[in-house]
Amino acid sequence: MTDLRSSLSNPSHDAPGRPPEEREILLRMARDSIRHGVETGSALDVDPAEYPEALQAQSATFVTLEIDGALRGCIGVLEARRALVEDVAQNAFAAAFRDPRFPPVSQEELDGLEIHISILSEAVPLEVEDEDHLLRELRPGTDGLILEDTPSHALFLPQVWESLPEPLDFLTHLRMKAGLPAHHFSDTIRFW
Repeated sequence: MTDLRSSLSNPSHDAPGRPPEEREILLRMARDSIRHGVETGSALDVDPAEYPEALQAQSATFVTLEIDGALRGCIGVLEARRALVEDVAQNAFAAAFRDPRFPPVSQEELDGLEIHISILSEAVPLEVEDEDHLLRELRPGTDGLILEDTPSHALFLPQVWESLPEPLDFLTHLRMKAGLPAHHFSDTIRFW
């Protein structure tokens, strides 16, 4: 899972292995799709063939929006089903206009939006015996984590480590996000 930020000068948030020109294209695509959404009410229509081959590959992304460091929207998908540039355009629009926790982004908010794009790697199941085992497996600052204990599920992207740097806090808040008790662990709980 890699993370692109609209503040590309911060190397700690740079996407390893992704050239700067690709990062700039994706961030511009996200911003253009949001701006298009404000003007027309729909996401920017993208033809992946018009972009570099690396951006045409099927990818799963999350787009997170912030204003002054506060969450303003976050939407994404866990499975790659469309081209990277198309996924970013669609998820940026959805984060700005379809996140049920927030009203739609307004024209006045456009210039203040900070855009974060996370490109997800394929989810890898974690075979853990108990909470201590899971906490030893987590790589703070690197790993995102998906939790499922049917019907509950939740996801934290890697950037959540910035506000929850301790693995136990990270896990506790993820369980609460899923609507589970803070210290829940069961035989049916699964992690990726």
